[in-house]
Amino acid sequence: MTVTPGTYTDPLAIDAPPPAVRRVPSLAERTMELRALKEAVAEGADPLATERHRAKGKLTARERVGLLLDEGSFTEVEPLRRHSATGFGLERRRPHTDGVVTGWGTVHGRTVYVYAHDFRVFGGALGEAHAAKIHKIMDMAVAAGAPLVSLNDGAGARIQEGVAALAGYGGIFTRNVRASGVIPQISVMLGPCAGGAAYSPALTDFVFMVDGIAQMFVTGPDVVHAVTGERVGQDELGGARVHSGVSGVAGFFAADERSCLEDVRHLLSFLPANNQEAPPEEPTADPADRRAERLLDLVPADPSRPYDVRAVIEEIVDDGGYFEVGAGWAGNLVCALARIDGQAVGILANQPMVSAGVLDIHASQKGARFVSTCDAFNIPLVTLVDVPGFLPGTGQEHGGIIRHGAKLLYAYCAATVPRVQVILRKAYGGAYIVMDSRSIGADLSFAWPGNEIAVMGAEGAANVVFRKEIAAAADPAARRAELVEQYRAELMHPYYAAERGLVDDVIDPAETRAVLARSLAALRRKHVPAPYRKHGNPPM
Repeated sequence: MTVTPGTYTDPLAIDAPPPAVRRVPSLAERTMELRALKEAVAEGADPLATERHRAKGKLTARERVGLLLDEGSFTEVEPLRRHSATGFGLERRRPHTDGVVTGWGTVHGRTVYVYAHDFRVFGGALGEAHAAKIHKIMDMAVAAGAPLVSLNDGAGARIQEGVAALAGYGGIFTRNVRASGVIPQISVMLGPCAGGAAYSPALTDFVFMVDGIAQMFVTGPDVVHAVTGERVGQDELGGARVHSGVSGVAGFFAADERSCLEDVRHLLSFLPANNQEAPPEEPTADPADRRAERLLDLVPADPSRPYDVRAVIEEIVDDGGYFEVGAGWAGNLVCALARIDGQAVGILANQPMVSAGVLDIHASQKGARFVSTCDAFNIPLVTLVDVPGFLPGTGQEHGGIIRHGAKLLYAYCAATVPRVQVILRKAYGGAYIVMDSRSIGADLSFAWPGNEIAVMGAEGAANVVFRKEIAAAADPAARRAELVEQYRAELMHPYYAAERGLVDDVIDPAETRAVLARSLAALRRKHVPAPYRKHGNPPM
């Protein structure tokens, strides 16, 4: 070894200077450093990105989590996670959290897991580390048996990470499906979510969208224009109004983020933590045996006259309160969560105010999904029937009303929760069967004294059964009127179904709430053992 004179000091020499001693920071100093780092992470690495985000009228990811969860209850997981990807400049951009905030907290004191995209970081785009954080919190939610809420505001897969990002979405989709029917999964759309970012919400139980800031689409406006030549804006293509009122993708529409997140909290109050638990009960001062005299005036005796079935629901549930699902889509069928004597129930009701309450493709899809969701999470079903049948026409037949109507039939037949049917007025044809009749497994069926249960309305039935006799009559119109009344008197009187055991009782409408409360209490411990099978094969 060659050593330059005067530059080497023998460390063993007695007179050698002591080596420099590295100062180790104290634990208190390290704690202060950690606190500063976490404060910076919470603020966000780029103030300009935060400014741009707020300029769009949007809350940050942590603000959203704070509104969703009980104050001070949030525990964050992996806030210091950073990606390790390289290429396209990613190695020089490694912000903490990698664009997603994950953790758990409580809603009304009950544990809920949550993840929230942070659009300020890579536009909320999903990369490998980002996906790993989501996978972890999803696994924790299932292991703990607690609901999962996703606050979605992401631009899809992180293009710079290529197939690794796509694989991350695959992991999310797989977990969505494995958790389906095990824990409640709620998706809240708070920004543009394209491609893979839109599929995970579609796999969950409930989807909320906020007007003006949330969009969902498989391919965005630019791709649509490039492929089809069609020019369309983001909201027009996949905004909250489109998906809550046209496509049916979103069950809930909100005007702003704060009211949306409050609605999510309200929804969670009806749901159990998982499929092994009963829904939470809430004490009520509304007497279970309260008579609802107003019902006698709400529903017209004439089966052709419309009325708002939501007014009927208000009369029979606790304190008149209910939470409607899919209010803007398929309005001919009302689906709502409510309580009767403190017990959560799912209510399906034909709506005579919209298309006379007929069942069609969209109403069948809406009802089937709602029935399946209630059944998965042990929520009893109450079905209020006033249905003239399925909507006729080539549009419905060519659109597959047979298979779509069969979805609702399948969902009811498969449901093992307590099921109570109430026939308010008319119940005709196959639609009567599908709307949870005794013949497909309703535990109890009740009817009001003005009910008409038949293959079809008396007028239509007379035209079919007595066609030749009417045609041969000297006065066809008069004879037809006589035969209509004859058919109605013999086959459609209010006690016909009860006499044959297809209705358990004909009840005073004012006693509907009391009858439902007693019935649900009696069925509370209902248990239906199922035959072994991998899974059913419902109609598509």
